[in-house]
Amino acid sequence: QVQLVESGGGLVQAGGSLRLSCAPSGRIFSIYSMGWFRQAPGKEREFVAAISWSGGITSYADSAKGRITTYKDSDKNKVHLQMNNLKPEDTAVYYCAAPVQYTSGGYTAGSWGQGTQVTVSS
Repeated sequence: QVQLVESGGGLVQAGGSLRLSCAPSGRIFSIYSMGWFRQAPGKEREFVAAISWSGGITSYADSAKGRITTYKDSDKNKVHLQMNNLKPEDTAVYYCAAPVQYTSGGYTAGSWGQGTQVTVSS
């Protein structure tokens, strides 16, 4: 089993930036990819970004491209989500997930963090 702990959420004004972090523990050797999902009030959880465990391959939702970057801090085994030019529609609970894989039904994950709230005010 993999445990995931997110940090870095908060309240920010539109146009601002936030960096979320995710620290995995437990069966880390089983992780081949990690990712980020978000769930806004009244909406389904949606994929945001994913990264291979080596950090060399990334994938982004169209809504994230150009503003959001995920990267891996290899010496600390942490994954980060850097979000710039935030918009009110980015308001959601953000979840770290691992491993993340793409199937015919979309992106799925095996384990989830507890989530961290991101609120963007206009």
